[in-house]
This record gives sequence, structure tokens and C-alpha cells, in this order.
Amino acid sequence: QRARGLGSAKEGVNHWWRQRITALALFFLGLWFMALVLLLLHGDYTSVHATLADPLNAVLMLVFIIALFWHMQLGLQVVIEDYVHTRWLGVVLQIAVRFYAVLAALLAALAVLRIALGR
Repeated sequence: QRARGLGSAKEGVNHWWRQRITALALFFLGLWFMALVLLLLHGDYTSVHATLADPLNAVLMLVFIIALFWHMQLGLQVVIEDYVHTRWLGVVLQIAVRFYAVLAALLAALAVLRIALGR
């Protein structure tokens, strides 16, 4: 009875697919990232910088960053919807999570672009 009148947002299937697609992308990008970290583990600043400045690595890192923060936002959205029962608090937390995800992704992407573009 509590749900009567609230209706369906009709976003569940799209949300589910976005979460699965980002998870799949993160699986493969995570393998690439771990290999990159192991490769650069004992490298000096110059070699790490040169590796991240390579166009392929820069693009993969940007895609990794976007997928990572998007997946994080999608997952936390579900947690908030399922476990935060105070409506105003849920809205505030959703806004905060989305703001943080966008801000962190932008800052990380700018750092990668700065390295990749040599600035």
C-alpha cells in the first residue's frame, strides 16, 4: 500500500543494462590497468609519464575513468534507493553522489589530458 500512487520510473531495465555494460568494460579495462601498473611499478617518473602520454594509453585511461565513476554512481544510486528511507535525505545523497562522480571524473580526465597533451 505504501507504494501506491508512486508508479514506476520505467528506468530499471536501462539502469540494469548500464551497470552491466560498465562492469564488463571495467573488467577488461581493469586487467589493462593492472598490467600497466605492474609494468610501471619500478619505473621512474619519466617512463610513467611517457607511457601515460601515449595516445592509446591515454584513451584507455579516459575510458577507464569514465566507466569507473559512472559505475560507482550507478551502484551507489541503487544503495541509496534501497536503504535510505527518508525521501529528502535520499535526494540529497543522490545529488551529492552524482556531483562527486562528475567532479572526480572531470578532475581525473583533466589530469590524463594534461599528461597526454604535454602540458
